[in-house]
Amino acid sequence: MKKVIRPLVLAVLLFALALALSVPLAAAEDAEGAEATELAGLAEVLSGSDTLDIIYLMTVIVLVPSILVMTTCFTRIVVVLSLLRNALGLQQTPPNQVLIGTALFLTLFIMSPTIEQIRTDAYIPYKNEEITQEEMFERAVKPLRESMLRNTKAENLNFFLDVSGTERPESYDDIPTTVIIPAFITSELTRAFLMGFLLYLPFLVIDIVVASTLTSMGMVMLPPTLISMPFKLMLFVLVNGWQLTFQTLISGFN
Repeated sequence: MKKVIRPLVLAVLLFALALALSVPLAAAEDAEGAEATELAGLAEVLSGSDTLDIIYLMTVIVLVPSILVMTTCFTRIVVVLSLLRNALGLQQTPPNQVLIGTALFLTLFIMSPTIEQIRTDAYIPYKNEEITQEEMFERAVKPLRESMLRNTKAENLNFFLDVSGTERPESYDDIPTTVIIPAFITSELTRAFLMGFLLYLPFLVIDIVVASTLTSMGMVMLPPTLISMPFKLMLFVLVNGWQLTFQTLISGFN
C-alpha cells in the first residue's frame, strides 16, 4: 500500500509545483506583452510627430531665461538697482534675491501690454488650433520687436547694421531680429549706467562733506563711510527714494 501511496503523493507535489511556477511565468509574459504594446504605441505617436518641431520647442524653452533678460527692461532695472545699492554703501542689503525679484515683477508690470498682445495674437489662436506653430512664433516676436525698437537708440541700431553688413532696410520691419537685440541691449546698458551716475551724485556729495568734516576735526582714522551711511539712508527715506527710482524706471521705458 505504501508503495502505491508514495508515488501518488510525489506526483501530486510535482503537479502543484509545476502549476505554481507556471502562474508567474504567464503573468510575466502578459506584462511583457502589455509593455511591448505600450512601447509600440509610443513609437507610433513619436513617428507621427515632427521631430524638428519638438527640438525647436525645447530649444525655445531652454532659452526663455535669456529671452526674458535680453529682450525686456529687466537688464536696465537690475543694473540700476545694483548701482543704487552700491551708491548707498550697502554691500548685501537688499540681498540679490530681493533685487532680482523686484526687477522681475517690475519687468512684468512694464511689459504687461506686450505680454497681453502676445497672448491675444499668438498664444490663444495657437491654443485654439487656428494657426501653426511657426505662425505663432512669428506673431509672438512682432510685439517684442516693436517694444525693443521703441527703446533702441538710432546710433546703436546703425552701428550693428553696419557691423553685420546688412543693407539699409526700407522700413523697421525689414531689420533682422539678430540686429535689434544687441542694439537694444547696448541702449539699455547705456541708460542704466547713466541713471546709476545720477543716483551716485547726491550720495557722493554726502561722502565728500563727511570726509572733509572728519579731516578738519582731525579724525583721520575714522572711516567716513561709517558716518555717512546713516545720513545717506535718512536722505533716501526722506525723499521717498524707492518710489522715485521705480517711477523713473517705469516712465523711462517706452
